[in-house]
Amino acid sequence: MERTPDWSPDDIDPTVPSSARMYDYVLGGFNNFEVDRKLSDWVSQTMPEVARGARDNRAFLRRVVTFLVREAGIRQFLDLGSGIPTAGNVHEIAQRLAPETRVAYVDIDPVAVSVARRLLTGNPHATAVRGDLTDIELVLADPDVRDLIDFTRPVAVLLVSVLHFVPESARPADIIARVRKVLAPGSFLAISHFTDDGQEEYARRIVAMSRQTPTPTTPRTWAQVADLFTGFTLVAPGLVDAAEWRPEEPDAPAAKSGWYGGVGALD
Repeated sequence: MERTPDWSPDDIDPTVPSSARMYDYVLGGFNNFEVDRKLSDWVSQTMPEVARGARDNRAFLRRVVTFLVREAGIRQFLDLGSGIPTAGNVHEIAQRLAPETRVAYVDIDPVAVSVARRLLTGNPHATAVRGDLTDIELVLADPDVRDLIDFTRPVAVLLVSVLHFVPESARPADIIARVRKVLAPGSFLAISHFTDDGQEEYARRIVAMSRQTPTPTTPRTWAQVADLFTGFTLVAPGLVDAAEWRPEEPDAPAAKSGWYGGVGALD
């Protein structure tokens, strides 16, 4: 069995692949195990669109955070399902533009939380907590989240590349509705989500692969993702392919990412 490195909690089984660690590997990170790398390499060889989708999602996150800080004036972020920190984390993007910005990272993966806590040592405006998105009440009540995030003021809630790991049985719309209730007017919700629209066979293969991990994938249609923004008003350009959401080079043709992305405002 592969020895667990010092960044990994003791209760991790390094023989079971993790979506979070695979995502980290695809983005060039080092917080992953051999089982994650092997499955990721197989996926990259058989479905190269996966790596492009991961990079498109990271670019979407960067553009969203920049927009929210620079144009919307947001100074608080709650990043749900934040994943393992790699280059271009939310706090790095946001605090570069506004150093006082506060960021609370939440993830169910213990490696993601362990690595994030190490990265955030000495940063008083950011924290990382372990929490299950499907038990959102505990997440919202977490003392570390509450100590950092003031829910009486606008907050940007990020759900980037995570909701497709939440099955319908967990009622993702209800999770978001509960989050919406604690948000102040002027808050925002950002979502990116894997879809099977126009790529049914590819999505079927992704779902089959994901069943090798503890978090199988549930792709959703445009209409299903749009429903998750109930109670929010989508900002321009609306819910679109993630690669087409406010691209940095608007005149350059962008390949479809296979993910929908959008940002909603709470009036």
